[in-house]
Amino acid sequence: MKELTAPAVRRADTAFYLILTVICLLYVGLLFLLIGADVAYMVLGDDLPDRNPMLDALAKPEIRRSILLSLGSCTITAILSVWVAVPIGYLLTRVEFPGRRLVDAALDIPIVLPPLVVGLSLLILFQFPPFSTELAIPLGDGEVLRLSLARLVVYQVPAVILAQFTVSAAFAVRTMKVTFEQLNPRCEQVALTLGCTRSQAFWRVVVPQCGPGLITAFTLSWARALGEFGPILIFAGATRNKTEVLSTTVFLELSIGDLQAAVAVSLIMVIAAVVVLVIARLWGLREFYAEGRA
Repeated sequence: MKELTAPAVRRADTAFYLILTVICLLYVGLLFLLIGADVAYMVLGDDLPDRNPMLDALAKPEIRRSILLSLGSCTITAILSVWVAVPIGYLLTRVEFPGRRLVDAALDIPIVLPPLVVGLSLLILFQFPPFSTELAIPLGDGEVLRLSLARLVVYQVPAVILAQFTVSAAFAVRTMKVTFEQLNPRCEQVALTLGCTRSQAFWRVVVPQCGPGLITAFTLSWARALGEFGPILIFAGATRNKTEVLSTTVFLELSIGDLQAAVAVSLIMVIAAVVVLVIARLWGLREFYAEGRA
C-alpha cells in the first residue's frame, strides 16, 4: 500500500468528513423540510387571513377530547412500558437461562411486524377464550347482563392503551437492555458481598444508576405511543368521542376532506413530541451530570 504524504492524508480526511456531513445534512434537512412544509401550509394555505387553523381545530370538541385521551393513554402506556422493560432488560443482561436468545429475538416482533398486523392479531386474540368467555350476571326480572373481557376491551378505551403498549414496550425494553449493559456490574457484586440480597442490590444499587435510561425509555415509549395508528385503527377503532386519539383524528379529518384540520392536528402531535423529547434530553443530561459529580 502506497504511503500518502501528510497533505494528501489531510485532503482525504477532509473529503471523507465532507461526504459524511453532506449525508447528515440531507437527512436532517429532509426532517426540517417536512415540519416546515406543514407550518407553511398552515400559514400560507389559509384563504381567510383572520382565521387560525390551529385554533379552529382546537375549538372542535372531538379534537379536544382526542387530545385528552392521547395524553392520558400515552402516559399510561409509557408507565406500563417502563414497568415491564426494567425487569426484562435486567433479566436479559444479568441472568443466563435456557431460551435467552429466543426471548431476546421475540422482543423484536412488535418492531418488525407491520402495525396493521399487530392490530389484527390483537383483534383475533380476543376472539378466543378466556378473553371471549362470557359471564352471565342476573339483573332481576329475567334480565341477564353478559360480560366478557373482549366486550370490555375491544373497540373501547382499554384497547387504545393495549395497542399502544404492545408496540411501545418493545422500544422501552431495548432501551433498558442497553442501559443495563452499560452499567458496571462491579458495584452490584460489591453490594452482594456486603450482605445484600439480589433484590436489595437491584433496588438500592442498580436502579439509582439507571435514571437517564429510565427517562429515555419513558419518553421514547410515550412518543411512540403518540404516533401509533395501525393497531389502534384495527383493534380500538376510530370512533368519534370514544376511541379517537390524535393519530386517528388525522385520518378522520382527511377522510372528510378537511386537510387544514388534519395538518393542524399533525402539528399538535409534532409539538407534543418535541416538548417531551426536549424535557427528556434536558432532564437526562442533568441526571447524567449529577451522577458524574457524585
